[in-house]
Amino acid sequence: MSMSKEPVRNEYLDQVREQQQRLEVDLKARKVMSPGGMPQQNAMMPARRAAAVPVERTGNAVDVRISGFWKWKTVIVPPNAYVVHTRRGHSQPLHIGLGVSFRFDPTRDSFIVAPGAMQTIIINAHCICRELQGLLVQGYVQWIIEDFGTAYRKLDFTDAEDPMRVVNVQLREQAEAAIKDKVATMSIDAVLSDKQPIIEELTARLRHVAEGGGGGDKGLGLRIVTVQIKEAVVSSARLWESLQTPFRSERERVARLAALGTEEALAQRELEVEQTRERMRLESDGELAMLRASKDAQSYDREQSERLRRQQREEEDARQLALERQQSALQTVELEKARLAVEAELTRLKQDSEAARLKREVLAHTEVADVQRAAGNRQAKAELELMDARQRILNELTPANVQARLVELLPDIAEKLPQPKELRSVSIGGNGGTQDGQGVATLVAQMMALVNILKADAPARAPAGGQDAKAALPEAPAPR
Repeated sequence: MSMSKEPVRNEYLDQVREQQQRLEVDLKARKVMSPGGMPQQNAMMPARRAAAVPVERTGNAVDVRISGFWKWKTVIVPPNAYVVHTRRGHSQPLHIGLGVSFRFDPTRDSFIVAPGAMQTIIINAHCICRELQGLLVQGYVQWIIEDFGTAYRKLDFTDAEDPMRVVNVQLREQAEAAIKDKVATMSIDAVLSDKQPIIEELTARLRHVAEGGGGGDKGLGLRIVTVQIKEAVVSSARLWESLQTPFRSERERVARLAALGTEEALAQRELEVEQTRERMRLESDGELAMLRASKDAQSYDREQSERLRRQQREEEDARQLALERQQSALQTVELEKARLAVEAELTRLKQDSEAARLKREVLAHTEVADVQRAAGNRQAKAELELMDARQRILNELTPANVQARLVELLPDIAEKLPQPKELRSVSIGGNGGTQDGQGVATLVAQMMALVNILKADAPARAPAGGQDAKAALPEAPAPR
């Protein structure tokens, strides 16, 4: 049983057919529909129909204003738009030019308006090169209207949304055809590396069509401003990778060789740097060793010099110390001699002072003894005088005077007597009468005995001074 094979689909053919259908649609001008459903043209439309029905313009359509009413209308054209004004019965346009405004009679007039600005056409041409490989060539063409009197007769500006759309489609198709014809004769490498032949071929063809071949042929009344090819892209991804493989391999080989050369140079340089570093290290070690030996020698010389200086200083200090000790010993001997001399002088002075003091003491003792004897004599004399006075007083005292004096002095005597530890009441005598005189006599006798005792004690206190003794005794009353 044989298996049926599915037919191979030609994607390129499908793409071409799709583009053809889209081109047919693009080449048809879009008309503006009237409210009654009839198609209405934006360009070349009858004047009365254009005046009767307001047209809504969108896209790149020129914004034309119509003012006035019925037969007395005025068309205001922007300054950057071309206009052609025709009238029934006239073989030539009444007005034609850039930014021309005019009076408009809807019953007899018609006009066309087209933008005067530069137009840009984007080109995406699917081509086949000499090696039968698919390429996508992208570019753009910029053009402007140079002779509108010729252009409006040969080109279609009747699209309601974009009057330049049909013209752009026609020019784009011519440009794509020119690019495909030129690419079919070139290799894929030439297309990818040099796009100038394509630009020249495309410019020549478009200018021949748009501007004419010279002489009386003005072409379409257009002028090609510039033609540029932006990019050429290989349709097959595998072919694109294959095309890039030699260059990438060469670049990789060059890069690898450069890397190896760099590594070798780096290794050589590293070896040189390592040798230089090792040489510098050895030289540095040698210099450091020499510097260290020099420093050690300088340090040793410095230590020896310092030791010698210290030894000399110690010896000098020892000599100076011995000299100072000798001087100090001599000074000590001299000081000892001076001290002994001073002590001898002090001893002599002390002996002289002691002798003078003893002399003064003897003199003072003699004087004191003399004074004491004089005082004793004066005291004895005073005592004798006191005793004489006492005796006279005693001789002059009578019992009656003594009693009266004792009576006066009884309170003072009582105060001076020691306080008794206990008080006793003693009744002396009887109830009165003749016995009162006897009681008083007895009391007086007792007091007299007390006085005698006091007198007996008076001589013992006499040495204290005669004046004190006199003060101690009561003053005796003068005899009557």
